Amino acid sequence: MMSTTIAGFDYQRVPVAEGVTLNVAVGGSGSPVVLLHGFPQTHLMWRHVAADLAGEHTVICPDLRGYGASDKPAADTEDTYSKRTMAVDVVAAARALGHERFALAGHDRGALVAVRAGLDHPDTVTHLASLDVLPTLDMWDVLHGVSASVAFHLYLMAQPPGLPEKMIAGSADAFFGHFLDAWAGDPAAMPAEVRAEYLRASREAVDSIVADYRASAGIDVAHDRADRDAGRRLAMPVTVIQQDWGAALGYDAAAVWRAWARTWSTAPPRPGTSWPRRPPARSPRRCARC
Repeated sequence: MMSTTIAGFDYQRVPVAEGVTLNVAVGGSGSPVVLLHGFPQTHLMWRHVAADLAGEHTVICPDLRGYGASDKPAADTEDTYSKRTMAVDVVAAARALGHERFALAGHDRGALVAVRAGLDHPDTVTHLASLDVLPTLDMWDVLHGVSASVAFHLYLMAQPPGLPEKMIAGSADAFFGHFLDAWAGDPAAMPAEVRAEYLRASREAVDSIVADYRASAGIDVAHDRADRDAGRRLAMPVTVIQQDWGAALGYDAAAVWRAWARTWSTAPPRPGTSWPRRPPARSPRRCARC
């Protein structure tokens, strides 16, 4: 049960696969925009952005498979929590709500799902926005040496089933709270009741969250590598917003994304950063820059 919701949004249980339904918040009217949350969060991370976009768009905010109030199927196969499977969930949810095509924005884990949706469903995703990640294959490529300690949780949850789940469940609030506090920057940006909801939801989803991350160390890498080898790229306009992890990890974010997207733009770097950016060949519509 959720204790916090997006004000003014309706909530539905939307079937997306056999035995799997997603918890989806829907609000507004107009051209559809789907917003996918990150870790260790739920759809609530979009509560302010969703309310603003609802003035001009139909805004769809699901909890991803395995997160929040959505179903958490057992990871019986490596595909259960692959980003390909989770992308199919998102497309199915939008279609069930009457939308065959939509703009898509994702943060963190949700951005990995969004990128996979863009690659697998180019006729469905009209515009794509990625917040604060690299594509899965590139993510692993840039992590090396002691600088990779910033992503220690990726390595922990990549281990075979058993130990990671036990370790995290044994101190779930401390584990998930670490990321909420470290990444929030300004503690006031996250109300106490929202932080408590993230912790509760994550505490109840340890197995499925670990399965999601484990997939990103296995089947998701295979899917990305197959696309790279085949020369597949994101056909829709792409907007990327991310922190300057390149300065710490030694990679060129713009060059990474240039290899995946035909039409792309980046947010201006923060003061003191210097990674390059290139104007898009054509500007994405406003709904893609959420």
